[in-house]
Amino acid sequence: MKHHTFVVIGGGSAGYAAANTARQFTDDVAIIDNSEELGGLCILKGCMPSKTLIYMAEVMHLAQHAATFGIEVPEPRPNMKKVHERKVTMIDDFKNYRQKNLLDTSKFTLYRQRGEFIDADTFQLDDGTQITADHFVVSTGSIISSPPVPGLDSVPQLLSDHVLDLDNLPESMIVLGGGIVAAELAQFLNRMGTEVTLIQRSEYILKHAGAEAASVVQQAFRDEGIALFTGTKIHAIEEIADQGIRVSFESGGESHAVEAKHLFNALGRVPNSAGLGLDKAGVSVQKNGLIQADPFLVTTNPKVYAAGDVTGPDAVVHTAVKQGETAALHAFGQTPKPMDYSCPFDVIFTDPQIGRIGPQEHELREQGYDVISADYPFDDHGKSILMEANYGYVKIWADRKTGKLLAAECVGKDGGELVHALSLPVQLGLTLKDIKGIYWYHPTLSEIWEYPIDDLYDAIYDSE
Repeated sequence: MKHHTFVVIGGGSAGYAAANTARQFTDDVAIIDNSEELGGLCILKGCMPSKTLIYMAEVMHLAQHAATFGIEVPEPRPNMKKVHERKVTMIDDFKNYRQKNLLDTSKFTLYRQRGEFIDADTFQLDDGTQITADHFVVSTGSIISSPPVPGLDSVPQLLSDHVLDLDNLPESMIVLGGGIVAAELAQFLNRMGTEVTLIQRSEYILKHAGAEAASVVQQAFRDEGIALFTGTKIHAIEEIADQGIRVSFESGGESHAVEAKHLFNALGRVPNSAGLGLDKAGVSVQKNGLIQADPFLVTTNPKVYAAGDVTGPDAVVHTAVKQGETAALHAFGQTPKPMDYSCPFDVIFTDPQIGRIGPQEHELREQGYDVISADYPFDDHGKSILMEANYGYVKIWADRKTGKLLAAECVGKDGGELVHALSLPVQLGLTLKDIKGIYWYHPTLSEIWEYPIDDLYDAIYDSE
């Protein structure tokens, strides 16, 4: 039996943030992490490696279209071994820093085992060691989802971990799924030269982004040569001798069968909450696997907190880090602000990117706002036209009665960067009067926001 003041289960973004914050109040912080390699999903298998590869694919795409800008470039070809080496080098810098801190025995006691709760106060490791604590934080992240798709469990398949670690270029690939991972990596593979077919069950990809935003990305995908099928129902997945994989499905009332050398299962992730003995600890888990926690991340066991992907509501690093910090502060009797998920902030790193701050329009209406919106397209904006960045739009939602800014969305070139220009006004609850007259430098991409701002201002205040 060992006792620690503060114990974190899972050393990813949320867990590390919780442990690091706890060190402000105690020298007795333990981390339990049995993963093959320390560092967490974002650094090792998620956002950092994927964005490294996505940017390299963007460079490849620009090189392929250099003639559009009057530049003669010999036929560009990816050297996947060098692409892989650069990704490894980039990630090693982040990984080594995190691992150095996790392995620092002067800061943390590290247990490299898995385990489970055996009661409300005790977490038992696989070697039989029983650990008690004043407070626990469960931050075990998420794992690959395996939904019941006919034939999926009987064929060879790649997961996102495999795709992110490729040092060769697959000839062809069928991608199952239309979420963020599926969309981002499908475009990466296609731009590098793989023949890509993407099959999505819903009527459009990136369904959480909304149909309007998703339709722009879908058009870009098709224009780039991705064979995209939506609104599908898969009937069979089978291995073809010496040829690869065949997927038979319905789409648009027609039957289809597509073949490729490889299958990429990108059907999403689920909370990694099973096998932790949470029921024995008195910690409630929802049907979808998310651990139930209040705005201070306290679970139904007041001694146990939950943070990160395992508790939701989204799976993004900035939320996970804030949750970990909030949980630790609350555990040590501080007064952190409760977590507030009413103004979500999301970025999808396809090209065009999708950047959004604030709830979707139907959610705003459900909250009682008299919603008014205005948008402006990239294909009528000076800087984007000269950059050949013509896909997409910017859009702003406001309350007609008060002029309060409610949400903003940028679907287009560098949308994840551009949306930050409106993120602060939206999060602060500013009105159109507050931001009318701000200077937008010409010619810049950011200048595009001025048009919907002016349109909304005129629509709301000219009638006063």
